[in-house]
Amino acid sequence: MNINFIFILSVLYFFIPAYCTNMAPPFAKYLGVLRSLDKPIDGNKTFKGKPILGSHKTWRGIVAGLIAGLLAVLIQAWLYNFSFFKSISFLNYHQINIFVFGLLISFGTLFGDCLFAFFKRRIGKKPGERWLPFDQINYVIGCSVFLTPYLWNYFPDKKFFLILWILLLTLTFFLHIIFNRLGYLLKIHQAKW
Repeated sequence: MNINFIFILSVLYFFIPAYCTNMAPPFAKYLGVLRSLDKPIDGNKTFKGKPILGSHKTWRGIVAGLIAGLLAVLIQAWLYNFSFFKSISFLNYHQINIFVFGLLISFGTLFGDCLFAFFKRRIGKKPGERWLPFDQINYVIGCSVFLTPYLWNYFPDKKFFLILWILLLTLTFFLHIIFNRLGYLLKIHQAKW
């Protein structure tokens, strides 16, 4: 497997729905959409005296993330009709069930984010408080849990998964910091990291 610029571009293109899912909650909050869903997922309940997830993990974020992720996959399926996008796609979007893929990558993203928020609360860190590297890669881990079993038979070369997830962990770590700094400067995101 040759890791070059096109392969890295393909890795990032494959993960666009997860990036869209992850960015949707702060954008939804910033735009003031889905206000009726701006309620904590954990209902402000606690576990051993600490918030389960925290007030910043809301149903608005879940719904906005799912919508963004599914829309991104639908756009990728449409773009697959064009030779450039077909050439950088790991998946044949006309053969896979794009709704299942869209739900899995979106749920994986949201699951990873919420799971690590749970762990973050357990160690006493507050929402927005820095927790390197998990703030940056939690959703990559969540997606790997949801997508690897689904796509396992799709790729004959099983080393592909190892390389894919290692590259995504590395690239996402740096991209997440860059985009969060930008979001922080634009007052869309509350944390720099």
